[in-house]
Amino acid sequence: MDKYIPVIGLEIHVELKTKSKMFCQCTADYFGKEPNTNTCPVCLGMPGALPVPNKKAIEWTALIGRALACKINRVSKFDRKHYFYPDLPKGYQISQYDQPIAIRGSLKITKSVPVHPAGGIKTFRITRVHLEEDTGKLLHVGSDTLVDFNRSGVPLVEIVTEPDFDNTEDVKVFLEELHTIIRYLGVSDADMEKGSMRMEPNISVKKITSTKKQDTNISQNSNDQQRFRTQLRQGYDGRASQYDKLPNYKVEVKNINSFNYVKKAIDYEIERQVDLLENGETPMQETRGYDEKKGITYSQRSKEEAHDYRYFPEPDIPPMTFSKEYIEAINIPELPQEKVNKYVRLGLKINDAFIITRDKVLNDRFEKIILKIKQQDNVKVTDVSNFIINKKETASLTEEELYRKIKEFRKPKEIDEKEFDTSIKRLIEVNKKAVEDYKKGKVNALMFLVGQVMREMKGKADPKLVKDKLIQILNSKS
Repeated sequence: MDKYIPVIGLEIHVELKTKSKMFCQCTADYFGKEPNTNTCPVCLGMPGALPVPNKKAIEWTALIGRALACKINRVSKFDRKHYFYPDLPKGYQISQYDQPIAIRGSLKITKSVPVHPAGGIKTFRITRVHLEEDTGKLLHVGSDTLVDFNRSGVPLVEIVTEPDFDNTEDVKVFLEELHTIIRYLGVSDADMEKGSMRMEPNISVKKITSTKKQDTNISQNSNDQQRFRTQLRQGYDGRASQYDKLPNYKVEVKNINSFNYVKKAIDYEIERQVDLLENGETPMQETRGYDEKKGITYSQRSKEEAHDYRYFPEPDIPPMTFSKEYIEAINIPELPQEKVNKYVRLGLKINDAFIITRDKVLNDRFEKIILKIKQQDNVKVTDVSNFIINKKETASLTEEELYRKIKEFRKPKEIDEKEFDTSIKRLIEVNKKAVEDYKKGKVNALMFLVGQVMREMKGKADPKLVKDKLIQILNSKS
């Protein structure tokens, strides 16, 4: 494996939670309904049925684009993407080809969090964000295949990245961050068990040439090597380097609905492709599925190129024009990484800030509680985060009840006054240097003594009470 570098790009499909489908008035909430009961002539592709675009879906796609730092195209259009498959009743899908709603974005992932073993920040490029209609769903029953068209026509956003990934850990962290952002935007529940978010990695492996091996060993420092390899792959100006051409094939693994399965599918596929290359074979450009039980990928069909789809502009839908004012007015809510930075400034540890922001419902409760904090309550933001993270029963409580419990949780526990006085006097005796430093006017010495007492009392004492008692005793000895 040391002779090869994985080259991985991602396609992520996100179903929007609009009330109606993309081009008709059928409800977009198809989950759990009787098969083929949530359809009409438009989503079944009947002759003469005309599509009417869903305005909310278009607005939400632009919002996703802005949240991913994309440029919103001033002019965008829908296209017909032709292919024949049982779940596509029209024989084509209304999608977007050369003028998508959003292009050229990026997403930064922070690796100084519990989910990633390394530190630092990486930026991954977004090629495009476009809008299309979802297909029907195939159900395999024994040797038969049934088609349910309830899902046909549901608004589907496709987010396509550049092939910037060379390891599965980055892929997993990127997808988790994207998943969180989508939920914060409120445009999709991104429920992977229901298929509301589906991932399709495109995988190939590139052999490291002798020249590049020598170059990447310029520094013995692993961080420098990684940085140089990244610059070599992306180019110093952020574009693909002319010296690092992509492999002449790629394998797409379709419709994976779990972060862990994405990681496992890519790991398996890299190993499979390396074995082929080691035997002098070139992997076939194809679409493969992932068998979750066996942990392997399997061939489905040959991979199409763009020209195979015979794209042409959708004649029944005119192009869309987005004014500068419209684009500037798109309101992006505070996103998870911005919240993490804010909470760290408020005193939270970065790991706690990260945990609090992973679940939007949990984060909303946290935000409401910290807005209630009053100075006289002696409650800190860290008290709120610690309580919410460590106490699992908080979901059923109202904000008022939760706030009262946090205040109660924050109150000092009952302590033995005699034990308290004895501990303070003993610690003053064994920390004579700190006592002398305090008498010389060094404030830090007092805080050191407070810390020693709190440790001795195992957190049962009120820090303010400890501080006042220390000052009283130390000043009486002056």
